[in-house]
Amino acid sequence: MTNHYDNTVSVIDTATNAVIATVPVGRWPEGVAVNPAGTDVYVANNDDNTVSVIDTATNAVIATVPVGREPEGVAVAPDGTKVYVVNTDDTVSVINTGTNTIIATIPVDGFPVGVAVSSDGKKGICSERRQLYCN
Repeated sequence: MTNHYDNTVSVIDTATNAVIATVPVGRWPEGVAVNPAGTDVYVANNDDNTVSVIDTATNAVIATVPVGREPEGVAVAPDGTKVYVVNTDDTVSVINTGTNTIIATIPVDGFPVGVAVSSDGKKGICSERRQLYCN
């Protein structure tokens, strides 16, 4: 769970419904996604223009990846090799999870705020405030 005003992420134990850790990340965390293996969490830091990568074994940030302006939504590909981050500068940043580096920047239209990846990993779907529009 992202905590905007504290610039942290709360880790919740789903068996007890209790917060078991609080991880400092960048400024104004928004979108969050977990890789399929459950080993890494990706947090979009809106005011920093970065994504924090958290190791779930240690609850520590292991990488900070610069992305486009004001990132909001984050999605991990089903195979865990890529992370898609929508930025309000009408781009999608693609992160290689093996190196935690940007491998592509995709231009899109219309202030994207959310993103998802199809179950076969072949399409990304971005949402803007009014409609679904990119693949």
